Amino acid sequence: MTVTGTTLVIGATGTTGSRTAAQLTAAGHRVKAASRRATPVPGAEPVPFDWYDPATHAAALDGADRVYLLPPLGDADPAAVMLPFLRQARTAGVHRAVLLSSSAIPAGGPAVGAVHRALPDLFEQWAVLRPSWFMQNFTGTHAHAVSIREDGVIRTATGTGRVGFVDAEDIAAVAVHALTDEHAPDTDLVLTGPEALSHDDIAATITEVTGRPVDHLRLTYEQMRDRLTAQVPAEFAAMLAGMDLAIAEGAEDRVTDTVQRLTGRPARTFRAHLERETR
Repeated sequence: MTVTGTTLVIGATGTTGSRTAAQLTAAGHRVKAASRRATPVPGAEPVPFDWYDPATHAAALDGADRVYLLPPLGDADPAAVMLPFLRQARTAGVHRAVLLSSSAIPAGGPAVGAVHRALPDLFEQWAVLRPSWFMQNFTGTHAHAVSIREDGVIRTATGTGRVGFVDAEDIAAVAVHALTDEHAPDTDLVLTGPEALSHDDIAATITEVTGRPVDHLRLTYEQMRDRLTAQVPAEFAAMLAGMDLAIAEGAEDRVTDTVQRLTGRPARTFRAHLERETR
C-alpha cells in the first residue's frame, strides 16, 4: 500500500534524483523537482533550490510532506547546511525523509554521516540509502567515464579490492519504495548490485562489451589524493582517496539482497547495465 502526498526531490537533475523523480511521476505521485537550475522534469513541478541559498528553501518545501535528500556535492561538512533545512522541513510539515548516503559512510561517520545520525530524531518516518559505488560512474559524466572515453583507462587506488557496484535505476526504485510505501521501515539500507567486482573486472567487461581496450591503472593513495585535489576541495579529495584505500582493504567486498527484497526484482548486473547503455 502506498501513501499519497507530495514528494520534494532535491537534486532532481542528478544521477539518482532524476531517476527517482521520473519513477515517482510514472507511478502517479505528485513531485516537486528541486535543483539549482529548476530544469523541467516530465510530470513534476520544477522548483529552484540551492542548499547554500536559504531563500530558496521555503518555496521548495511548500506543500511537501516527503523529501528525498541529495547532499550538496563536494561538501565535507554537509550537516552545516542540511540540518537547519531539515528542522525547517519538519516545521513545514514534512514527516518522511529519505537520505542518500554511501555504503562507505556509517551513521555518525564523516560528511553525510552526521546527517544520518540526526535523521531519526527529526522525522517520524525516515530511511537512509547507503548504496555502493554507481555503475553510472563508468558510463556517464563521472571522471572514470571521461578517462575511459579519452584515455582508455580507469585510475583508482583500489588495487584488487572488489565493490558491489549498483545501478542508479535500482537505487531510485528503492528510494521510491522508501518514500511511498506505507509500511516502509525506518531503517539503514545498504544497496549493492548482485556481484562484487574489482576495477580490473570492470575494465575487462567494458573491453569485452564495447570492443575498446580499457585498462585499470593502479595508483597509490597519495597519487589518487593529489589527482582528485585538482578537481574538488582538498579535504574532500583526501576523503575520496581514503575510500579507495578502504576498497583495497576489502571494505566494500559484499553484496546485499536489498534491491530484490524491496522491489521484487533482481538488482541489475554491470554487464546488463553496460549493454543497455551502449546499445
